Amino acid sequence: MFPDGVLCFSVLPVPPETGYIFYDGHCGLCHRTVKFVLKHDRSGTAFRFAPLQGETIKSLVAPELRATLPDSFVVLTRDGGLLTRSNASLHVMQRLGGAWPLLANILGLIPRALRDVVYDFVARIRYRVFGRQDNLCPVVPPNLRQRFDP
Repeated sequence: MFPDGVLCFSVLPVPPETGYIFYDGHCGLCHRTVKFVLKHDRSGTAFRFAPLQGETIKSLVAPELRATLPDSFVVLTRDGGLLTRSNASLHVMQRLGGAWPLLANILGLIPRALRDVVYDFVARIRYRVFGRQDNLCPVVPPNLRQRFDP
């Protein structure tokens, strides 16, 4: 089990070689987050990306489990665990280069319940503040498109 009671169980017979970020393909904030991760993932291998509305999550996560997930941002870890809300965000920062892991460690000192209140607030207003996209995939340079799945 991950810290703070995060969902932790294998959703795949064999965990993926890299983590997956499943994002709301209609959310402007989520598109910006994907672009941010692409920019700061120095290894270029920390995550693959797929919309929550796409086929990839359907093939990797059981339907009854998908029904319990938030509609904003979910991380499937390399060991097959699912992270949601603020824990998903902290995990992503931990895997990036630069000072992001340090920031994740500092934010991780804040109790999860409080972090999730802030996360839920932002998730509720994300369409009003950042807009809604019709395109499920963010516009990314051709050399990065291979990191996206349907």
